[in-house]
This record gives sequence, C-alpha cells and structure tokens, in this order.
Amino acid sequence: MPPDIIGLLPAGGRATRLAPLPLSKELYPVGFEAIAPQGDLRPSDLRPGDLRPKVVSHYLLEKMRQGGVRKAFFILRPGKWDIPEYFGDGSRLDMHLGYLTVHVAHGVPYTLDQAYPFVKDAIVALGFPDILFQPMNAFARLLARQAQSQADVVLGLFPTENYRKVGVVDFDAAGRVHQIIEKPQETHLRYMWAIAVWTPAFTEFLHHYLKTFVSERELPIGDVIQAGIAAGLRVEAEAFADGSYLDVGTPEDLMRAVREGATEKRREDATKS
Repeated sequence: MPPDIIGLLPAGGRATRLAPLPLSKELYPVGFEAIAPQGDLRPSDLRPGDLRPKVVSHYLLEKMRQGGVRKAFFILRPGKWDIPEYFGDGSRLDMHLGYLTVHVAHGVPYTLDQAYPFVKDAIVALGFPDILFQPMNAFARLLARQAQSQADVVLGLFPTENYRKVGVVDFDAAGRVHQIIEKPQETHLRYMWAIAVWTPAFTEFLHHYLKTFVSERELPIGDVIQAGIAAGLRVEAEAFADGSYLDVGTPEDLMRAVREGATEKRREDATKS
C-alpha cells in the first residue's frame, strides 16, 4: 500500500513586514473566484460575474489538490484562529484539513516538526501559504519525479533575480542537487526553490537534526536540506523554466499580487465574452 501524501503549510510567522494587518496574511484576498452554491442558494440563482475574493493560501491548496494531495495541515502560531475559521474542514476544496499549533520561534523547520507524529510515515508536500507560483501542476510533477527516482527530497525550482532574498540551488543536468545557498550576496545561480516533496527518510532526518542543532539564529529549512545532502540523502530538482513565483510578504509584492489577480480575472472574462 503506497504511503499517504500529506501537505504541510507553515503559518507561524507574524507578518511584521505587513503589520498592522486586520487578519492573518495567509487570508489576504489577492484574486477572485466564482462562488459555489451554498445553503438555499441554487445554481440558477447565480448570475455571470458573481464572484468572491480568493485568498492567497487558497491558491496553494488548489495546486496541492490538483497534484493529488487530499490531506493537509496548517501549522499555526497561536492567535491565527481566523485560518481554521475560514477554511474549516477543507470540504470546499475537496480536501481534509487539520490544524496544529507551534510554540517555538526558531524558524520553519521547528514549525514543520510539530507535524512529525502525524506525517512520519507519509510523503510530505511542502508549500508556503504566502507564496503564489505557477505552473498549476507543479506538485504533480514533483510527486511524479519522486515516485520515478525514489529521491529523498524533490525541490520545485523557479527562476529568480532576487537571489539575496531566497535559497538558490546548484543542480546538475540530471537534476541532482549539490548545494542550497540561503540569501547569497552574489551568485551565478538563477533558480530558487519554493516547494518540495519528501519521504519519511527526510522527515526523520529533520526531526533528529533539530534535537542536536544549537544556534542563536533562526534556522532556514534550506539549511536542513543542505545538511541532509551532506549526510548522504538524495535531493533532486524539478525546474520550472517558464514558471513564476511571488512572495506576498512585503507591501510592494502584495500590491503586485493584487494587481495581477485583478488582471487575470479581467483576462478570463475577456476570453469568455
């Protein structure tokens, strides 16, 4: 029997670059979707153009679901109760959603490790709920590559020019990852990673690595993956040469996401008319 595939969405941050916000940044509306009939509302009651806001993390869940991920956990900082209030049990997305809380503020790896008892025997699909990316089938491609190669970790790579803000990846023509460099000041590397899938082998490595790691600085998950490479884990890359990504964690990028969401809806309407 194949292992479960479970999505993890770390949402433990405080969104200090966007503060103050009246809601969790993962619920910021950046686009629109056609509403589905609910309650006493019938399909015949809907009119063309009846829309509702579409929040940023909805896009990630859609892509996970398209890739075959039916179960996922949001891992929340206490106080972000608006996220479970909004998504509920996940039925609107045809998914099963659960919610975990994190009480350590040392970075994404510690947030992800909160899910260890629930995912230790599963294939994990990691995505960040404040990042928009394309293509739609990105998780399907990562999962297909992992199933074919049996790699311990498969990273989804996207072209970037903002290498000082991300984790850039050195990989060869066969897709084997040799190095992940977090926020370099200068580099010739032009791909960053934004999503990943991994096996129980990396889940165990992460869990035990955090028990021995001691540092005053926040630990990036890319550093843990790099430590896994050094320990002999096989890490591969699926590069989306025509893909795109956008982190909505700054006011400038959030404005860009809202503009692009509105532009995309107008483009869809023009195509249908």
